[in-house]
Amino acid sequence: MLRQFRTLATLLAAMAMTALFGCGSGSTSSPSGSGSPTDHVTYLTAFGAAGRDAFAWIAQEKGYFRDAGLDVDIELGKATGENLKALAAGRAQFAALDLTGAMISAGAKGGKGYQGFRAVLAIHQQTLVAIMSMKSSGITTPKDLAGKRIAAAANSVNQLLFPGYARLAGIDASTVRWVAVQPVQLGSTLASGKVDALSTFLIGRPTIEKATLAAKKQTVDVLPYSAYLPDLFGNAIVTTQGLAAKDPDLVKRFREAMRRALVYTIAHPDEAGALLHAKHPETVAALATQEIELMTPSVTAQGTGSEIGLITRDRAAGAITSLREAGLVTTDMGPQDVVDFDAMPTGKG
Repeated sequence: MLRQFRTLATLLAAMAMTALFGCGSGSTSSPSGSGSPTDHVTYLTAFGAAGRDAFAWIAQEKGYFRDAGLDVDIELGKATGENLKALAAGRAQFAALDLTGAMISAGAKGGKGYQGFRAVLAIHQQTLVAIMSMKSSGITTPKDLAGKRIAAAANSVNQLLFPGYARLAGIDASTVRWVAVQPVQLGSTLASGKVDALSTFLIGRPTIEKATLAAKKQTVDVLPYSAYLPDLFGNAIVTTQGLAAKDPDLVKRFREAMRRALVYTIAHPDEAGALLHAKHPETVAALATQEIELMTPSVTAQGTGSEIGLITRDRAAGAITSLREAGLVTTDMGPQDVVDFDAMPTGKG
């Protein structure tokens, strides 16, 4: 189950070597402040085109990138591992990915793979990993999961985090049987009754319910991991250690443009969903809007002490401690090894 994350740890170690030689941002010859873009960069979404990533197109459409002196190509990402590979190869300078998954990879046994990336913006202040089940399942509390079959993507962060979640929720993780399912088949697998529940990101609820409503006319109940693991982050924007060290001003400008866009997006979910559909007609505007609305509590994360986008040392340390207590981080990794605190607002890091 840890094979995928060990592979990512090896990849991150390779990124650390790349960082020693620096990383170009594709800067143009236009002088800063000339009114035209001065830096060309590529940004990868977390995974394809979805509501959770709509704020990138908002930053482009509203001129936030232009205001920051940036010319940004937005490309569709392929999840944490592939996005890290693209950063390591220099095919992108920034990417969104699951920060908890990246932390697990970075802190796994075998070396300091964390030297390859640095987080610069928290998209979700809390993990979005959750358990979902149909109303008829009788699963309304974590203890109801004992002896049940749960579908999830193979080797996913959902499975890796479950033992820690189960321990804190007071259930025996060994009584649960995991069923490997492709992400696109999760909804249909649950609706067919082949499993009792599934684990995916909370913002995937509209898609899951579309399947269960069509097949069984049932909505789903949700058990979020954040109820017991509140210190863990969801998606974040990361860059390479090399770029963070070589061009901190560019990193700060990109971060601020994306933070502005994230704030605007959660305040205008309908507009963001419509824009995503306009840019990628294969998406459904209404579903994108629902994703944004569902992720908003994790973006604002009231009670964590963090403002939108901010990653504090205390929060990062708490996340690492939670992962270490769950046995998922075994190195001496510290907050400064996975977060670029210099990119954070003055006095907030």
